[in-house]
Amino acid sequence: MNDVQEWVRIEREFDATIDMVWRMWTDPVLFKQWYGPHGMSVPTAEMDVTVGGTRKICMSMQTPERQMEMWFTGVYKEISAPRRLVYTESMCDADGTLIPPQTMGMPDNFPDITEIIVELSEIGEKTRMVIVHVGVAEGTAGAGGWNQAFDKLDALARSMTGARG
Repeated sequence: MNDVQEWVRIEREFDATIDMVWRMWTDPVLFKQWYGPHGMSVPTAEMDVTVGGTRKICMSMQTPERQMEMWFTGVYKEISAPRRLVYTESMCDADGTLIPPQTMGMPDNFPDITEIIVELSEIGEKTRMVIVHVGVAEGTAGAGGWNQAFDKLDALARSMTGARG
């Protein structure tokens, strides 16, 4: 058995204030506009951004055959606005009942609970974001999905600030 915890670390810089990037992570209306890989929408984002508060997110994609949905729930473990956000994430059904990730096609060794650590810092007029997703391996679809989502976050931040680049 492999007890080594896998994780992906992504560092990005956004042409936006730290407060704006923080709101992208904690305001459900903004979060729904950028979260998820290309082609996915977020019809549901319930977020009680308090320590011990829960979150429930639905990502949805229309395929030729059907509407595909993936639900995630978790608990906020640490909130230090606007610099650090830590929460857990597990797959669930629409009612929030936890389901094994393998039922959604994840590999056998995919953990039931992962942890996301978001750290923000100011670099002049820009914001550096470092995210670590503990339990998701580098080079996986999950890592690729994060990068696509951050491209969307960057585009949204630019549209809100009028920045071009």
